[in-house]
Amino acid sequence: MFKNKILLITGGTGSFGNAMLRGFLNSDLKEIRIFSRDEKKQEDMRIEYRNDKLNFVIGDVRDFDSINNAMEGVDYVFHAAALKQVPSCEFFPMQAVHTNISGAENVLEAAARNNIKRLVVLSTDKAVYPINAMGISKAMMEKLAVSKARDPRVQNVDAVYTATRYGNVMASRGSIIPLFIKQIKEGKPLTITNPEMTRFMMSLDDSVELVMYAFQNGNPGDIFVQKSPGATIQVLAEALQELFNAKNKINIIGERHAEKLYETLCSKEEMSKAEDLGRFYRVPADFRDLNYTKYLQMDGPKLVNEEYNSHNTNRLTKDELKKLLLTLDYVQEELNNNTN
Repeated sequence: MFKNKILLITGGTGSFGNAMLRGFLNSDLKEIRIFSRDEKKQEDMRIEYRNDKLNFVIGDVRDFDSINNAMEGVDYVFHAAALKQVPSCEFFPMQAVHTNISGAENVLEAAARNNIKRLVVLSTDKAVYPINAMGISKAMMEKLAVSKARDPRVQNVDAVYTATRYGNVMASRGSIIPLFIKQIKEGKPLTITNPEMTRFMMSLDDSVELVMYAFQNGNPGDIFVQKSPGATIQVLAEALQELFNAKNKINIIGERHAEKLYETLCSKEEMSKAEDLGRFYRVPADFRDLNYTKYLQMDGPKLVNEEYNSHNTNRLTKDELKKLLLTLDYVQEELNNNTN
C-alpha cells in the first residue's frame, strides 16, 4: 500500500518523526514530506539522513495555507505536530488551543480538501478525563478527527481518519528519563514530584507500531490504544540509579501544575464499547446522526466500572523496568558515554 505513495508527517522533526523515518526510508514510498516550523531541526535531519526520498517543508499547522499547500499530491498523513508539555500549556492555554485544536482542524480540513486517503492523528492519555490545558486541547483534537471522519467529502472518497492515544514515550525529548539521567550525571538530586505517581512505559518503537496498526487496520473515526505496562516514578528513578551505579539523593518536590496521580488510556465509558484486539483496544466512533429517535437499542454495551489506566495496568517491578530501559537506544548511548 506504500508503493509510489507520498506520506506527510506534521511535526516530523520531533521524536516520533525521526522514529518513523527510520522505518520508512527503505520502504516503497515515493516521498516522505516532513512538515514543521523548525528550520534548524530540518537542516539537521537533511544532513543526517541524506536521502532523496525526503522533502522538507517549512510551515506551521496554525497557518492553513501552509499546511494545505504542503498536502498537494499527498496520499497519507500522520499528524504529530503539537504542544506537549503540560506546564507550558497550563501557563499559556491559548497557545495550546491555537496549535492542538485550531492547528489540528487546519490539518484535517486540508486533508479533506486534498482527498487524503488515510490520516492518523496522534493523541495522548491526558485527553481522557482531562484536567489540564494540554489534555483538554488533545481531547478536542480527537473530537475534531472523529467529526471529520463523518464529513461527506471524506466518506465519498472512502478515506479513513483515525486517532491513536498513548502515554508518555520513554526517553522522548523533554521527558523524565533524560532529566533523571542528566541529574545523575551532574551529581544532582533526582527531583520526583510524587513517588506514587504512575505512568505508562511506552517506547518510541511502540508508538510507531501503534500508529502503523491504526493506519493499516482502522475504520473511520476509530481511536486506538496500545496496552502498555506502567511503573511508579519512584521505581523509575531507582531503576536508573542502579543502571548508572549512582547514589544521587532523591528529592520529593510535589506535583507540577495540573499533573495527575495516574494517566488513563481508556475511560469507563469507552471501555464499555471498546474492542479488545489483543495488544490493542479499538474504540469505535458513534456514527449515528442527531435524530436519536430513529435508533432503538435492543441490546448494547453495558457501562463498566473500570477504566484502563497506569494504576491498574501491568505494574513493572524495578528489575523488569531496568530490562525495558536497556532496550532504549538513548539509555544505551548514555550508559556508553558514562563508561567512557
